[in-house]
Amino acid sequence: MRLLSIALLAITPFATLAAGSDDTEPPKPTATTTECTDGKVYDADKKECVEPADTGLNDDERYQAVREFAYAGQPAAAMQVLAAMTEGQTDRVMTYTGFLNRQMGNWEAGIAAYEMALQINPDNILARSYFGQALILMNEKGLAQAQLAEIRARGGAGTWAEASLATAIRTGTTTTY
Repeated sequence: MRLLSIALLAITPFATLAAGSDDTEPPKPTATTTECTDGKVYDADKKECVEPADTGLNDDERYQAVREFAYAGQPAAAMQVLAAMTEGQTDRVMTYTGFLNRQMGNWEAGIAAYEMALQINPDNILARSYFGQALILMNEKGLAQAQLAEIRARGGAGTWAEASLATAIRTGTTTTY
């Protein structure tokens, strides 16, 4: 049943063709990962490490910390920061929820989060790329190729999302951010 759901999501046409979000560069290490511990985030205004729910931080700052922790191989810390975001279940939150769950081996939760991200915003090419990479790890190359086709159809040709999924399909190697 799950694979049928994945297949339908991969091939369902949508009317709009906007590219969606595309984080193209690995995050640069900051004090969040070089100085802070226990999932704390560096607050530049306070010049100290604070809990991710600290009201001095905005969701964009939290989101960058999520990406930084994920790239640094600290998915549990990234998930802690993600949980502190106040914007709710937006497509970017659900995209990284899926990615982090996949990194931690929680496949079902990861797939469900990718599906939710794409229900919210079918043009989210980053969610499609990460979802396709999960499919590669599940030996579902055909479904991953369908996600790659969707990325291209939605204006994502030439983006990091397209290149990283194409590489994963070709090599079996997935990304960490």
